Amino acid sequence: MNAADLHTLTGAYVLHALSPDERAEFERHLLLCPACGQEVRELAATVGKMGLAMAVTPPPALKQHVLRRISAERQEPPRVSRAHRGAARRGRAASRFVLAACLAAAAAFGGVAAWQHQEARDAREDAQRSQRQAEELASVLAAPDARVSATKLPEGARGTVVVSHSRNKAAFLTSGLPKPPQGKVYQLWFEDGGKMRPAGLMDPAVTDNAVLMDGPVGAASGMGLTVEPAGGSPEPTTDPLALMRFPT
Repeated sequence: MNAADLHTLTGAYVLHALSPDERAEFERHLLLCPACGQEVRELAATVGKMGLAMAVTPPPALKQHVLRRISAERQEPPRVSRAHRGAARRGRAASRFVLAACLAAAAAFGGVAAWQHQEARDAREDAQRSQRQAEELASVLAAPDARVSATKLPEGARGTVVVSHSRNKAAFLTSGLPKPPQGKVYQLWFEDGGKMRPAGLMDPAVTDNAVLMDGPVGAASGMGLTVEPAGGSPEPTTDPLALMRFPT
């Protein structure tokens, strides 16, 4: 590697993007080149400030992406024969490099931060939703007017429906229910005057469920359980595994 090429490696050196042999050769060059030493210190300080400004762990693929971009961008070699002009050109090249690095880091880390913030917010909302559903389920099961009816389900499983008209809600509990076929899900229905109204899906990975049925009981006189495609259906597509009258 010639001397002109060594002058262009300050950014890659600071970002630890050199091979062991290149790093050793560049460090020998640093002992003889005060201009590159100064540039390395300035770039290292900039990178340090960026790290302190946003302490976010990037995804594993980000480092390789940045290194690929660095290898594709050629830094302008300085004219080392004229010290002042060469220093100015190195300064401009370094400025372009730092600006590009800052913009890439800001975009990448900003995207990671936004993604992590959204993930955290979604997790909080899911937890709050689950807590509300659990509290509502408990209120139905413990309601003074709760009425219970049980039935047998396929393969020895059992299903129990609990209805509270004062809460205008119903819950469905299962024990030993086999997992549905791949790509399928158990769906609950309210029976309104012979018509079936969607009332939520059951977790296909759980055999013992306690589910608060979606929507109000209203005028429903019973409920049904069917096997539907993943995501559910607007109306039943298979014969019911169970049809239960609501207890009065």
